[in-house]
Amino acid sequence: MENALIAPAKYFLFFMPTVVFSILIPLVGVAVFAYIMAIRMAPLVKAAPDSRLDRIPQRVYHVMKIWLAQYRQPRYMLAGVVHIMIFAGFLILSIRSCSLVITGIFENFVMPGFGGIIGDIYNPLKDYAATVVLIACVIAAFRRVVVKPARYAVPAKYGKDHTGEALFVLGLIATLMISESLFEASSVAANVQLGLHAEFLAPVSLAWYIKKALLSTSVETLQTLHIAAYYIHDLTFFFFLCFLPLGKHFHVITSLFNVYFMRIDRGNVKPVQHGVKDEELDDLESFGVKRLEDFTWKHILDFYSCADCGRCSDNCPANAVGRPLSPRFISIKGRDLAFKNYPIYPYGSPFKKSADLIGSIYEEDEIWSCTTCGACEQECPIGIEYIDKIVDLRRGMVDEGMVPQSLQKPLSALEKRGNPWGKMEKKRADWTKDLPADVTVKDLTKVSAEALYFVDSITSYDDRMQAIGQATATILSRAGADVGILGKKEKDSGNEVRRFGEEMLFQTMREMNADAILNSGVKHIITADPHAYNALKNDYQGLPPVEHISQFIARNVKSGAIQLTGANGDGKVYTYHDPCYLGRHNDVYEEPRVALDAIAGLKRVEMRRCRDRSFCCGGGGLMLFYEPEEDQRMGVLRVEMASRAGANVIVTACPFCLVNMEDAIKVAGLEGKMEAIDLSELIVRHMV
Repeated sequence: MENALIAPAKYFLFFMPTVVFSILIPLVGVAVFAYIMAIRMAPLVKAAPDSRLDRIPQRVYHVMKIWLAQYRQPRYMLAGVVHIMIFAGFLILSIRSCSLVITGIFENFVMPGFGGIIGDIYNPLKDYAATVVLIACVIAAFRRVVVKPARYAVPAKYGKDHTGEALFVLGLIATLMISESLFEASSVAANVQLGLHAEFLAPVSLAWYIKKALLSTSVETLQTLHIAAYYIHDLTFFFFLCFLPLGKHFHVITSLFNVYFMRIDRGNVKPVQHGVKDEELDDLESFGVKRLEDFTWKHILDFYSCADCGRCSDNCPANAVGRPLSPRFISIKGRDLAFKNYPIYPYGSPFKKSADLIGSIYEEDEIWSCTTCGACEQECPIGIEYIDKIVDLRRGMVDEGMVPQSLQKPLSALEKRGNPWGKMEKKRADWTKDLPADVTVKDLTKVSAEALYFVDSITSYDDRMQAIGQATATILSRAGADVGILGKKEKDSGNEVRRFGEEMLFQTMREMNADAILNSGVKHIITADPHAYNALKNDYQGLPPVEHISQFIARNVKSGAIQLTGANGDGKVYTYHDPCYLGRHNDVYEEPRVALDAIAGLKRVEMRRCRDRSFCCGGGGLMLFYEPEEDQRMGVLRVEMASRAGANVIVTACPFCLVNMEDAIKVAGLEGKMEAIDLSELIVRHMV
């Protein structure tokens, strides 16, 4: 096919063939990119091991859903749609950009498979893709400069914000879109002027508009624009490629791999060190993360992959109440340290020896402020993990004796008595003394039973929370369950002990609990404490199946074993608060709602933040003893959310949540206007 313009592969500039530039630009670009990536790989090679090569089908599914389909992006609708526009456009145009690189050397090159009908479909598609991406860049720049969402802001203590870098990258993307469209449009415009066959340009696309604007331009000028557009695109393409690993836009390269290797199971915590068995932990010289290289390679990949979108921090309850923690900066500071210690242009010694992280990069209060609620991980659109990093940093601090004063006493009590209050083991079953006469709960140290009710520490010893134990036992007994308790042989489940970095103490408690449970001969386990549910289900091995009381209630309501009376128009409006360790960590969302909705006439509303966006109460486990620096209690924010939803009763399914909600109602000045009740207590009130 005859073209009016000379292609870059055959053009001469000042008697020099431009094909020389077409060869040199990719060669230099690829070489520089390879060098940069080799430096960036160094900390991953030096990092701790991580087992991420299993369950390939599930990992591929995550890539298709979370990376390719951008499943989590629309959770922030406008920003998400704009990102999807840019991402989808990039995928479509990547074929065109790669093809153009070779076209500069071989004029008639066509990407394999794109010479026939596929090419006829692809060409207008890529024209529209370039148009959509350019529009998305304009919207994104407007948001950055004018709207300025609060989640993009960078506190002074963390340095400068990244608006400049973001705008620069948007400019590079826009340059790629415009130069590609100009290259195409100039050729078509010249062919139209000379009456030659012209390639079809998608109507109302960027290239189509540029062609319209150039129809009266001289062929000589079009030739200049054609060559200039090509080399601007070529230079921008390879400059952009080499620029990506230098800042927050590294995620353009790493996000695919980060999503593929993201954690599949939730609720669990990584082992102290992959490849080291529990019985070998005593042989380790050091526990946890103390230096950069103590992180696993996946966690450093997380640092590289952070897009600095701020979604994690925007949903972090610790950040919301002014605690010195913002998950976003856990990643950013880690990435900055990796860049600093492994510089692109090393002088003298190629890499610096990593110093202790605590006190230089991360602060003690920052790491202790995390409630491990999982909101940050649920929100991240590219699978960045925080809980394991936090736990590993805590393990390192515990190993160095850096434990907050307020936590030392409960941890010592757990070691001595198996509960953070330090109360006598023989009093663990005292709550059963006030059970109704028709309720039977067996003592598994004396007789056997089909099911174990694992009570855990707070319900066993806290005067108010003992009512949850009594309500739970009543539900189980009246539903016909053959149930017993371990009594003094039960220890704290250890869920928080492990997540606060006391791994060896957790191992001891897990061993004692597991032995007691297995020796009792029970066939399944039931608990009303989501923290115990999570630990028994995800941190223990070889136990019978574990069920939360909400699941038991929902199942027995459906079967008819539990029958409930109506709410009888009590005038109350209920809302259900999803506990973090029942919802986000274990996907139990529907059963508590099924149980509530089985009460005829009960009016229930949802809070704005519910289900996987539920807001942590702030009281999980040892957080009841921790004294953080904060502007406001998390529980106060939560009851205010309930009030705004129009509710006057908050239903919880966790003793820790109930403690915090009742305290928060008082602090918020809502006594008499708002009340909190556990799901088990509410169900017992309505059992026939």
